[in-house]
Order: sequence, then C-alpha cells, then structure tokens
Amino acid sequence: MGKSPASYIGGDFSRIDGPLKCSGRAVYSSDFNFPGLLYAVPVCATIASGRITGMDTAKAERMPGVHVVYTRHNIGPLHRPGKGDGTIDEKRPPLSDDTIHYWGQYVALVVADTFEQATDAARHVKVSYQEDTPDVSTQLAAAEKPDVDTERGDPESAFASAPVKVDHTYRSPPETHNPIELHASVAVYDNGHFTLYETTQSTMNHRKVMAAMLGVPQEQVKIIMHYLGSGFGGKLWPWPHALLAAAAARNLERPIKLVVSRKMMFESVGHRTNTQQRMRLGASHDGKLLSLQQDYLWTRSREGDYKENCGEATGFLYSTPNLRVTAGYARRDVGYPTAMRGPGAVPGLYAVESAMDELAVALDMDPVQLRIKNEPKVDETNGHPFSSRHLVECLTTGAEKFGWDKRQAKVGSMRDGDTVLGWGVAACSWMAQRLPAQISVQLNADGSAHVASATQDIGTGTYTVIAQMVAQLTGIGLDRIEVKLGESTLPPGPLSGGSMVTGSMVPATDEATRAAISQLLHTATGSGGHFAGVSADQLTLSEGRVHRKDQAPDDGVPFGKILADARVDHVSGKGQSKGSGDDPKEKKLSIHSYGAHFVEIGWQPDIARLRVRRVVTVIDGGRVINTRTGRNQIEGAIVMGLGMAMLEDTEYDSRNGAPINSNLADYLVASHADTPEIDVTFLDYPDYALNALGARGIGEIGLAGFAAAVTSAVYHATGVRVRDLPVRIEDLLNAPEQSAA
Repeated sequence: MGKSPASYIGGDFSRIDGPLKCSGRAVYSSDFNFPGLLYAVPVCATIASGRITGMDTAKAERMPGVHVVYTRHNIGPLHRPGKGDGTIDEKRPPLSDDTIHYWGQYVALVVADTFEQATDAARHVKVSYQEDTPDVSTQLAAAEKPDVDTERGDPESAFASAPVKVDHTYRSPPETHNPIELHASVAVYDNGHFTLYETTQSTMNHRKVMAAMLGVPQEQVKIIMHYLGSGFGGKLWPWPHALLAAAAARNLERPIKLVVSRKMMFESVGHRTNTQQRMRLGASHDGKLLSLQQDYLWTRSREGDYKENCGEATGFLYSTPNLRVTAGYARRDVGYPTAMRGPGAVPGLYAVESAMDELAVALDMDPVQLRIKNEPKVDETNGHPFSSRHLVECLTTGAEKFGWDKRQAKVGSMRDGDTVLGWGVAACSWMAQRLPAQISVQLNADGSAHVASATQDIGTGTYTVIAQMVAQLTGIGLDRIEVKLGESTLPPGPLSGGSMVTGSMVPATDEATRAAISQLLHTATGSGGHFAGVSADQLTLSEGRVHRKDQAPDDGVPFGKILADARVDHVSGKGQSKGSGDDPKEKKLSIHSYGAHFVEIGWQPDIARLRVRRVVTVIDGGRVINTRTGRNQIEGAIVMGLGMAMLEDTEYDSRNGAPINSNLADYLVASHADTPEIDVTFLDYPDYALNALGARGIGEIGLAGFAAAVTSAVYHATGVRVRDLPVRIEDLLNAPEQSAA
C-alpha cells in the first residue's frame, strides 16, 4: 500500500536509480558494446591558428588493426546545420576544410579494431601546417560598439553626481568542464538508420542536429542516453566527435565507439569563457543606489556566436532608477565556449555582488543591510510584478543561522586562535522558465506504473522527482513506479539545462497521470466491475486503491485488481506542458529564484593557508519536490563555487595556443578535502505562476554569487581585494600587516 499522496512532494527521498549506480548496473553511453565494434580516435591539430598544408596517413594505415584513416577527402558528406536544425555551438562540420581555428581541432580520424591500435596509429599520422601567430590572451579591450542589454534613466550623470562611488573591473578566467564521465559516442548504423548512444543533456536536440548534419530525416536517427556522469552544461549540445562517430559507422557499416580523452576535454568540447566586467555603482550616503553600470566583455572563438550573458540578473536584482548593462566580445584562437552551470549569471553576479560589497565598505555599512536597503518592489527592467520573491528573507534567515550579528566589520579583527576569520555574503538569482514537454503514464494490472519521456536524467534526480509526481496523484509506492527516460523515440521531453526540467515536467506529468486515472475509474464502473453502476465522478484513486470519494482508501480496491478482474492489461494517459513563452499571463510576471550565501574563510598567514570553513545558504526556489536531491544540488554547486573562486583557471600557452594544464593534476578542482561545513535551507514558498506544484529549478542558483561571497570574506580577513579569479595565495602574501598581526 502506498503512502498518503501529499507525503510524496517535499519529502526526503533517495534516488530510485541509486541502487543501479552504486552496484555498477547503470549503463552509461561508453559502456555499450556490439558485435563487430570498432574504435575511433581523432587526430588533433597541434597549432591554434593557420592551415593544413599536408597530411601523410600511409604509415598509420599500414599499422595492425587499422581499418581506415578519415580526412576531409574521404569522410563523406557532412552538412552545416541551418536555421531550425537545433542548437549547436560548433556549427562547422569536422574535417570540412584545411583551416585551423583552435588547438586540438580534429584534422583526421583513425578507426581500428582496438582502442590501443587506434591511439597508436593516430600518433603516426603526420600533419604539416602553415602556422599563424595565435591570440589566446584573456586581457580584453573595451568593445568599440557594445550592445546595450538593459537601460533605464541616465546612469552616467547619476554616477557622476553620486556622493559615494565604486568603479572597479572584475575578471574571471576560462573554466573547463571536468565531469568524471568523458564525452563519448557509440554509433550503430543499419540500412540508413542511426542509433546513437550519446553523452547528452538534450536527447531531442541532439537528434535534430545530428539528422541535419548527417543529411537524413530525423526519423532515421535515434538517440539513447539513460545515465550521464554529469555534464554541467558541457554536454548540452553535440560536439564534432559525435558526428565523426556516426559518419564512420555509416561509411564502414560497423558500430563505432569514440571516447574523448581528458586532454581533449580542454580543447574540443567547450568551456566557460573568460569575462571582464567593469562595475560602476553610485549611491547616496544612506546606501540607496542611484546608478548601476555593468560593462562586460567575453571571449568568442573565431567562428562561434556564443554569448556569456553576464547581465542576465543585473536589471532586476536591486532597485535603482538609473542603470545600464552593455555587452561586447573579443575573438580569440581558442575552442568554442559553451554553457557551464549557471551561464551568464554566475560570472555576472560575481562582478555585481563583489561591487556591492565594495560599496558597503565605502559606505561603512553592513553588506546585508545594503542589499535589503535596495530591495525592489517590482522588476524595474519592465515594471512587471514578481511572481514570488523572498530575497530579503533569504538574507535575514541566512544572517540569523550564520550568526552574522557577531560580525566585526574591521578587517582582520575576527580570530579563532591563530586563524584570522573572514565573513562574506552575496545574493544570488536564477531564471525560472518552462519548456515544452510530453510524457506518458501507464497504470498496469500488476499494480505497477510505467512512465516515459525523452527528457533525460543527468544525475540530478529527474527519475526520482517524476516518480514522486506520479506517486503524489496515485499513492503508488516509488518502488512500484518505473520511469523510462533518455530515448528520442519516447514522448518529446525538454533539455536538461537552465534548471528547467522539473518545472517543465510538472504540468505534463499531472495531465498524463490524471488521464490514466480517468481511464482506470471508468474501467472500475464498467459492466461486471467492482463499482458497476457507480458514476466515475463518485470515485477516486488514493494510496493505490480505487474507492468512493466519501469513503476511506482502505474501503476501496487495489487498482491492479480492478484492471486484472476487468482483463485489462493497463490503462494509460498522455500529457504535455507548454513553454513559458506560450502563456500570456507568464509574460506579465517576473519569475526567478533567489538566494543568499554566507561564507566563513580561515586565513593562517604564518603558513599561507586559506580555507573556506563553513557556508550557510538560503534558497527561495519555490516548492522543492525532493529535499534530499535538492540539497545535493545546492551542495554540489557550492563545492563547484569553491573551484571557481579559489582553484580553476584554464591556461593557454601564448606561443602556440595550447591549453597547458589540460589534466586533472594541473587543472585544480575542488575535492572532498576542500569541502566545508555546508548548511542549506529552502524557504517554502510555492510559485504557482510556473506550475501547479509551485516548483522552480534549483540546479544552478547555488553557484551564482558564491565566488563573490568568498572574495568578500577573503577581503574581510586579509584586507586584500581580489578582483581577478581565482584567489591565489600569491595575492595574499603581501596582505596588510593588521590581518596577520
């Protein structure tokens, strides 16, 4: 018997796919093997700018086990996607010409019987180049004609006359996605049809793009992705290796496996681009913002059109009558940038929240009170009311839990023994939208339920929260609900990006489940049924039993018995959600999530040791469907934020354009040893503007603003204001003497 339906929403549930992952029975994309499988290894460019002048593949082709070496001359037709062919950052088909745009660009592909043979042969493909001097500089000049993202009032004049001013530039470096699971493709071709096992965060988009670039109808491409070893945005869109694997399978009519190496992860599958942001804030003596200007720049590849939208949250986060956000970019000889967890808002709020802390210092004002002082009543970018906004409560709740009232404002004045303490705070925000989604729900005669959608679970708990939604309406236990995701032949589902899957699936799952229940109740009232002669309107399904609405579930009949006795194998329903852009009511609301981070760092100047000791984060994310997976998301984002603030920086060799720390020994990421004490609190304010459960996505908001809280805490402890991420010990060695006294 199931639990009370209401207990399935907002509970603390383990992932239903957890046992498969912990036991090794979960099959990831690179785990698939088929008879006759061959292995493909790309040959990568060893220059970042120039052109290929010659290529000798003869020795590689003669090596044992090698079937073919593909170049632009024999790879076969591959097409550039057109408008409406889906989303992809690197639109140029691989091996399409002799021009080199970045170090590591694929210039050939070796296919052999084994991975070892293909790897060895790839090393023996000799490529000659005409090399141009690459430009991989992360120093960005102001754009000549920046685009205006958001503007109101006269920010220049207001800033000029403001009694208190802050004018500083903040920089964040290139960051590389480093999920444990590497990008991988296993391609199977059969009589014009492709079955592609992919590491993707967007099953349906992957199908659309691959079909367009392979030049076949979408019906001839099937994408499968059951489990993902994390993606963080780097697996949102297809990359060239996927197309090469599919083309090789087509040409050889053999299954092909291509797994990108860790080194290639730094070159050919995207990264978070570097940013440079000038912030100008003007305020009155009492802390009221009079002017806010954010002029941000980011790096693009030579051909790409990616935008790092740093101003995404700036226009509505704080109240000010005068505001301007401008955007510009510079092109460099680097791989294609792409989305990384919290694209735009994460680097953007690093700059905004850092500037707010500097303004608090200039005003000699508590930084929490400064933010509260500038709380807007409406979204000042468009005048729309907020659907639900509780940022002030995030700040006050976080301050109380953290013990902020004990903060001493003087730099270096707080200590724990020989450790100097620093406290920092930052606000955060993230968008909340709904994407089109479809799902099917089936109630079976054996008392189980089957749920199917082409959306995917990227490790965040989508399998579990969808099962919870069905359990909410039916009372069927989670252990009796099978959820099938990640196949493009299933009802189309949304991409796993922008923290939008959960909110998008709520209306579709609700509609499909209610449709299946309606069929069940009509079956129960059929001739010879347990409730023959009773109107279906008088019945309901709860705790897994069909019963009269005026009676308790225990007086009813298990739904499986209803179906079995009626000799009906199953009943089913389909449901769909519309995207937020299709709802005129939602267009008149400002729908976002909010939060606040409080950070304590410890600085030991005698041994030059810096550590984040504890974090308190409070999130206003609507109703959280699963508090365990939700808390995991925020905790993971915080640890990722430690990496952004203190460790991560992809460095390029200015001589040849190569990423020089392209491994997990030299590229530092936060580990368990770096993890502080983390306290996560969710405010329970359902936002029914987005869906019937009031749920908003929370996968990215935990990373937004966090780096600013860290650097503000570093300043509070050391007196050193770090404006170029990451914080380095070298920055702190010359800290003012009072912080090391």
